[in-house]
Amino acid sequence: MKGRKHTPEQIVRKLREADRLLSEGKNVAEVAKELGISEHTFGRWRNQYGGMKADDAKELRRLKDENGRLKRMVADQALDIEMLKEVARGNF
Repeated sequence: MKGRKHTPEQIVRKLREADRLLSEGKNVAEVAKELGISEHTFGRWRNQYGGMKADDAKELRRLKDENGRLKRMVADQALDIEMLKEVARGNF
C-alpha cells in the first residue's frame, strides 16, 4: 500500500485502537497487521503522535502547514532583498 496517506486524526484513532488491542494481549505484529500498517509505521506513529488527541493532531498539522507557508514567504523576501541589492549596485 505504498503512497497511502493517513490524516493525523486517522492516525490518532488507529493508535487508540492499537492500545485497545495491545491491552487485550495481542502483540505489535498482530496489531499492525489488523490496522493495515507495517510495524515500522506503527512505531513511527507512536513516537510522533503517541498520547495526542485528535484535536492536538489537527493543531499540529495546521502549525506545520503554517510553518511551511511562512518559510516560503521568508525565502521569497530574501530573494527580493537580494535582487534589490543587485539593482542598487547597478549590476543588472
